[in-house]
Amino acid sequence: MHLVSVSGLAIDMGSNSPVVLLKETEGKRVLPIWIGPYEAMAIAMELAGITSKRPLTHDLMKMVISGLGGKITKVEITELKDQTFYARIWIQQDDSILNIDARPSDSIALALRVKAPIYVASDVFNLHLGTEETEEERARNLRERLKRINPEEFGNFSFS
Repeated sequence: MHLVSVSGLAIDMGSNSPVVLLKETEGKRVLPIWIGPYEAMAIAMELAGITSKRPLTHDLMKMVISGLGGKITKVEITELKDQTFYARIWIQQDDSILNIDARPSDSIALALRVKAPIYVASDVFNLHLGTEETEEERARNLRERLKRINPEEFGNFSFS
């Protein structure tokens, strides 16, 4: 597992979809994950320090987990199957550890709210651009995919 941080949000101009970018804290690799607009909004609001007047879904999840005596200890992006990313949310409750299946976008939004670390499995970094590619080919293909993203949108996700 590799510790990552959210390095930005952008809009893929080719698909008009939001993309969250996860960057290794001790490395150069970046993992783009295409996400839904509502999850992108939740991540963007947390990154910008914006709170809503009433709890949004991820705020509610945070309060419920905490209210039940749980603490989110980490989030892991665990695998990529059929072009779908999978994640796990790890919750400590007393002497028990719960391992919950979740979408990466929801996991990231929740992790940001509780300041939990986010990890990406080595296999996900290695496989997300194709299993038969060399490291150089993966880097080139990632650059090509990221070219479709408007650089002016990085970190400037719109709340409208």
